[in-house]
Amino acid sequence: MATIPRVETSSLSGVRQLPFEQVEDLLKLQKAAQKINSILDLDELIDKVVNDVARSFGCVEADIYLHDEERGELVLACAHGCAGCAVCGTGNSLKIGKQGMVGYVAGTGQMRYAPDVRKDPYYIGCEESTLSEVAIPLHVEGKLIGVFTASHPELDAFPAEQLRLLQALCSYVAVAVHNARRFQHERSEREQMSREANEARKIQEALLPRSSPYIPGFAVTGLSTPAGAVGGDWYDFIPFDDGRWGLVLADVSGKGTAAALLMSATRGILRSLASACCPSEVLTKLNELLVNDFPSGRFVTMLYAILDPATRTLKFSSAGHLRPLLIENSHAQFLDTERGLPLGIGPGGYSEAQVELAPGSRLLFYSDGITEATNLEDDEYGAERLEKHFRRTDASAESILEDVRTFANGAGLHDDATVILVKA
Repeated sequence: MATIPRVETSSLSGVRQLPFEQVEDLLKLQKAAQKINSILDLDELIDKVVNDVARSFGCVEADIYLHDEERGELVLACAHGCAGCAVCGTGNSLKIGKQGMVGYVAGTGQMRYAPDVRKDPYYIGCEESTLSEVAIPLHVEGKLIGVFTASHPELDAFPAEQLRLLQALCSYVAVAVHNARRFQHERSEREQMSREANEARKIQEALLPRSSPYIPGFAVTGLSTPAGAVGGDWYDFIPFDDGRWGLVLADVSGKGTAAALLMSATRGILRSLASACCPSEVLTKLNELLVNDFPSGRFVTMLYAILDPATRTLKFSSAGHLRPLLIENSHAQFLDTERGLPLGIGPGGYSEAQVELAPGSRLLFYSDGITEATNLEDDEYGAERLEKHFRRTDASAESILEDVRTFANGAGLHDDATVILVKA
């Protein structure tokens, strides 16, 4: 931490005695310097430093240049006192090691003081009233952050005590600017990621059905809630020319953008295959394609069903997905299929099961974000709670998700949650 240099109170050769009032001002200035690290807005920070120094030292001008690593230049970030000359316009730049006292200081890493700017070969004229100027590099752990300059209308206006104090102040300024720039960069990245996540969510929402299908004799609804901005769950309703409907509920392993991308690809392939005659054939062909295309360790669990309203039958195949729940005449049953690995793991076949949906029966497809949701005690919602809620005559896709959220009780949903409900 920088310390206040001792100020001489007796007259010594070559050392200027400072008035008591100015010493007080400098003490206040260093106290203010200790607070600047709390300012994370870069523009606010630089403006405060430049203007506070200029007022405290009676400077005709004070500037901060920031290092642009990509361009190898110093760019003027803030200027006090100069009214828009060609040198001091905000955004103007100087070459490191080549232009002015600023470029010289940036290149050497050493402070440069010109007690008479008229005699300094590196000084670039700006304010006509300037007679002395100091330029101090801003470094953090040996890395150039920028350069601070202060100009005064008097000759040799910065005695040794002031120069030492300005150097101490600049050590605070360098760290504060470094932190503010890093915060600004991270905030910009977060905002960019947020914009991209919002765009991805809109695209993903557009891939979900916009409304429930009209199927004579049946009410079919679906609902999906991602754990984050985007997710790997999805459901779909696919109409066929003969009046049948394909019903899909799938869960891509993982979460976030990667899962969402794989979900989108799987959805497109499935829709291109959906005209096949039966669910098992569709999943077999889909798996053959995904085994070759999916990254290692990624897979999809899926329920694919074809509902025929004319015969009131539903055929379905499962690719390693959770068992559908059927309620008929107050009897609850989880439906099984004989075989079916998750899609994308390896070659394999898929079996089918068929169920007749009598009037009043209800069938539920759901993802593991429902049954594996946990509360604050780390208890799972589970199949029993799902069955208990689904037995209610007023159970709906919305009420199931709401019951899961109530169970989580502040723990939140840690996985995507999706349901399809078929009422006959």
